[in-house]
Amino acid sequence: MQLAGQEAKAWARLGDRRQVEVALDKGRRLLEGMPHPENLDNHFVVDPAKFDFYSMDCYRLVGEDKLARTLAEEVLRAGTDFDGTERAPMRNAEARVTLGVTAAREGDLEQALIMGERALQGDRQSVPSLIMTSRELAAEMRRRYATEPEAQDYLAHLRDLGNAKPGFLPQ
Repeated sequence: MQLAGQEAKAWARLGDRRQVEVALDKGRRLLEGMPHPENLDNHFVVDPAKFDFYSMDCYRLVGEDKLARTLAEEVLRAGTDFDGTERAPMRNAEARVTLGVTAAREGDLEQALIMGERALQGDRQSVPSLIMTSRELAAEMRRRYATEPEAQDYLAHLRDLGNAKPGFLPQ
């Protein structure tokens, strides 16, 4: 199932929407054939919510913003306990980046900035995956809001993080 999700993400990066759907469908079928895991904390158990996470990334990458946003909201819901504690901080961070990207594409700079900043505030950060998704939001900011002071501030914040974490974002 995870390999099918990774395959779908690779097709999405290549921009092949049809192959994305083929790979996601393969992953869904595999997931449906598995029993629901008893202990999601077991690293060797397939967490069904992870497939929504893979799908969210794919749809963001191919520009299916409505699907990406819906899945990002589901990733956040599934990754947060009833008391607000985050069970899946990196998935949640990437879901917030996805919400930022979709907001930017829809013309909502304020929401894009809020989600982008919140994504960077998490306790645990897997730098490589956060780098890729943050680059996507940075690219949308540059493309759509290059002259907006708030967008410039956000991009400067990302550059500052890049200086603290080499390779985080290009200058």
